[in-house]
Amino acid sequence: MGTEPRYPQGTAVVYNRPAHVVFVTKYRRGVMADEMLTRCEEVMRKVCEDFGAELKEFNGEADHVHPFVHYPPKVALAGLVNSLKGVSSRRLRAQFTGRGNRAILHGRFWSPSYFARSCGGAPLQVVKDYIAQQKRPD
Repeated sequence: MGTEPRYPQGTAVVYNRPAHVVFVTKYRRGVMADEMLTRCEEVMRKVCEDFGAELKEFNGEADHVHPFVHYPPKVALAGLVNSLKGVSSRRLRAQFTGRGNRAILHGRFWSPSYFARSCGGAPLQVVKDYIAQQKRPD
């Protein structure tokens, strides 16, 4: 058995908070090439580290990306998402503007909305059944 804990731990908390997030480019422009996706992953991995979170998986297509993050309870997902989108937008636009990609020259890189879904753990009904089976003191 390894020494790595099953779940990350803080001073007074053990947690498992994974989230699948999707960011879409503005107007679903197909601007992402392989090199940009690689750079986007690097940037998002660093942002996650700065938040005490971890980018577990990452992939994407020409018009959207799928970061899969694990984040600690002290981090609000909305704040993490805001930084992921803001930092990656600035870095990608700075690095890739001028390479014939007019879609990223003006305005925002990402659509203002995003999709987020918590992942992992037991199905909801299993959790409800477990709670219902608890024995209350008389």
